[in-house]
Amino acid sequence: MKLRALFMAALMAMAAPAFAETDSAETAKETEARPVPEPVMFVTQHSGTFGRQKVNYKVEAGETQIRNDEGKPAASLFTISYIQDNAGPNRPVTFVFNGGPGSASVWLHLGLLGPKRVVVASDADADDGAAPYRMVDNPLSILDQTDLVFIDPVGTGFSQAIGEGENKDYWSEAGDKESIAEVIRIWITKHKRWNAPKYLIGESFGTTRAAYLANELTVGDVDIALNGIVLISQALDYEGSTSVHDNVYSYVTYLPSMAAVAQYHGRAGQGIPQADFLAEARAFARDEYGPALWKGDRLSPEERAYIRDKLVYFTGLDPQYVETSNLRILMHRFQKELLRDEGVALGRLDGRYLGDEADDIAEGPEDDVASYAVSSAYSALMNQYLATDLGVEMDRPYMVSSPDAGEQWNFRDVPEGQYWEPHYVNAGRKLTTAMRHNTGLNVMVASGYYDLICPFFDAEITFARYGIPQDRVDMTYYQGGHMMYLNEGALDALVKDIRSFYAGQLEDQRPD
Repeated sequence: MKLRALFMAALMAMAAPAFAETDSAETAKETEARPVPEPVMFVTQHSGTFGRQKVNYKVEAGETQIRNDEGKPAASLFTISYIQDNAGPNRPVTFVFNGGPGSASVWLHLGLLGPKRVVVASDADADDGAAPYRMVDNPLSILDQTDLVFIDPVGTGFSQAIGEGENKDYWSEAGDKESIAEVIRIWITKHKRWNAPKYLIGESFGTTRAAYLANELTVGDVDIALNGIVLISQALDYEGSTSVHDNVYSYVTYLPSMAAVAQYHGRAGQGIPQADFLAEARAFARDEYGPALWKGDRLSPEERAYIRDKLVYFTGLDPQYVETSNLRILMHRFQKELLRDEGVALGRLDGRYLGDEADDIAEGPEDDVASYAVSSAYSALMNQYLATDLGVEMDRPYMVSSPDAGEQWNFRDVPEGQYWEPHYVNAGRKLTTAMRHNTGLNVMVASGYYDLICPFFDAEITFARYGIPQDRVDMTYYQGGHMMYLNEGALDALVKDIRSFYAGQLEDQRPD
């Protein structure tokens, strides 16, 4: 399953109810008869140098069972914990997950935070090809600062429903947050870390999860106060990251990202410093483009020509194409159109990547080159790492991604039976509540300039709204895409910023 599909599944229509009743007595009987296996745990001992500090640590890779309302085991979540030897009760701990929904934690694990790192082309100028791939030690890991717990949600990795549980019970905000909150509670209880600083790091849909999980930990049955959250390629308000017809807001949020990618490929902004060009793009999108879109066909011919020419200036697209598009450029069309004359399409997760597709006349790309250019290496090396370094032996495959979770996720955010109208997913207010209930909670938001799924301008607009305390939010930016850490220069900068954030010394980088 491609990374693009993991995130785009979050933009699909509502799926089946999260806690659907069984359709027949026969199905119910089969469910009740399902055995509950004993949880397994594989423990290994390691050492490494991180942040120029030698760390001896153990790895606990195994299952944590959670129970349903009747107290019966209903799901088994697989986690991989990196725990410093002789860690005291106040050593920080960070809980990490990716997004999708339907993605295991492999990307942040082997791309950024773990003690090993997958190596792919830093400049997006080659794909990962076929095995053998390369994995190296990761001295940039923050394991010297915090223990790390990588969580695979139900349906991903080795995590699954057991007993009377069903995977789809956990494929909703309610089921997801309750299961992960329970894993966190069990972990800090088992390891006696209730008084330790606690952090979350999430990517893409994992940032949506982090927001509603922070809310759950704050106002739920068990109060677990967080010290910090790192949101990588934030997706709190999906209206700003859903490029579809008639979503006027998205034309505004995506334009600066289009400008960044057009400049990167030499089609716009040549000779202008990136910061200046993107400042222009932000100002135009906010102050002129948005109001023009609201006027629509009531624009005068002079106003229309002005907006068209500015769009050409920022996107590098042909004036006639912009005119024919009615001044509205959908992202998948931009991906195909910008370099159509060269016969290549842009990546969505990262606009630096270029894919040579067979159909050069298509409206949009057939797939996301920024996904398939790296996914095989991550899949192969995660499985190899589990087997060789961590000694994990399981009787089922490690699901790097779950198409079922992505396709069947229930985005309804109210209980069944309660009135509800479909709307864009939005966890902004839930983060606000968590931060206002817990004045010690700080947030870092990391954005890639070339991310064409979660645009950096949307992050700025989102965090300026919803009453989020501005003095406890740090915005940071990187020369990369959705997974900016694939670019080694961006990796170094991101890790430096995360370290500063944990130390309480990060400076906000958002533009004035």
